[in-house]
Amino acid sequence: MTSPAPVPTEPAAPGAPLDPSPHDGGRRSPLVVVLAGGLSHERDVSLRSGRRVAEALRSTGLEVLVHDVDADLLSFLRTTRPDVVWPLLHGASGEDGSVRDVLDMAGLPYVGTGPRASRVVWNKPISKAALLDAGLATPDYVTLPQSLFRDLGAQPVLDTILRRIGLPLVVKPTEGGSALGVTVVTRAEDLPRAMVECFAYGETALVERAIDGVELAVSVIEGADGPEALPAVEIVADGGYDYAARYVAGETEFFAPARLTPQQADLVSDVAVRAHRALHLRHLSRTDMILDRSGTAHVLEVNVAPGMTEMSLLPQAVAASGHNLSTLYRAIIDTALVSAR
Repeated sequence: MTSPAPVPTEPAAPGAPLDPSPHDGGRRSPLVVVLAGGLSHERDVSLRSGRRVAEALRSTGLEVLVHDVDADLLSFLRTTRPDVVWPLLHGASGEDGSVRDVLDMAGLPYVGTGPRASRVVWNKPISKAALLDAGLATPDYVTLPQSLFRDLGAQPVLDTILRRIGLPLVVKPTEGGSALGVTVVTRAEDLPRAMVECFAYGETALVERAIDGVELAVSVIEGADGPEALPAVEIVADGGYDYAARYVAGETEFFAPARLTPQQADLVSDVAVRAHRALHLRHLSRTDMILDRSGTAHVLEVNVAPGMTEMSLLPQAVAASGHNLSTLYRAIIDTALVSAR
């Protein structure tokens, strides 16, 4: 199933108001504030996610305001006193737990994982260690700071990487999302450039073995009976699932549900739920994995703030499940309100 073309949006300037509809004081209950934007490399994706979620929630009769993360935010939250906040922020501050810490200090309920677990997930090597402790598979990896290359010399370190991990391998920043700074390396001569591109997005690189298999994303939603997996979405992208493949229409082919046997579908669903629980996540998450030819599901990373754009994977999984997107988002809001009591 090929993803529909994205609806064009104009990125707002940092600090600009994101929602033209003022809060008029005549509150309907509950009032939801969606946080979108921020100053990370993924600002535009966050804006698109926030607007689409706001539209979906309004269609259920909720009052929804959208606001950027700027110097006005805390004053705005004190004035409006929303019943619940939905942080749809990607990248640093949005996913590293810091904004969630502020919401906790302000005493505001919010959708999603708390700050401590968010920090674990945000750091890929730490989250991979937690997944291994829970008995889940993840590709073999090493973590290397940029300073190590200066101290030991770039070429000796690169040679050691190739001996230890082998080819093909994947280089990615230890923190971040949307595949920014991620390179699949199939030739030794391409490794230096991959490291340079990675260090443009962070001081530390995660180098892991590339796994050959079916690339999948499995979203998890918490309901009254606990976390449940939505149908897996299969990703087929020539040249790797990079930023353009994620957000430019026509670059990637998606199959929702994934082309799996019932047994494979059950396996990857179980892995996603186990990852959600092992990392102490809340309300929703998305686990990216590769199912290899031997039937092992290797967890690549877990996301506490999945994208909600027209090309994002969680909305595609909702459609494949037969649920109404607006109704499911409303159910997530209701779950967040209940868990805050």
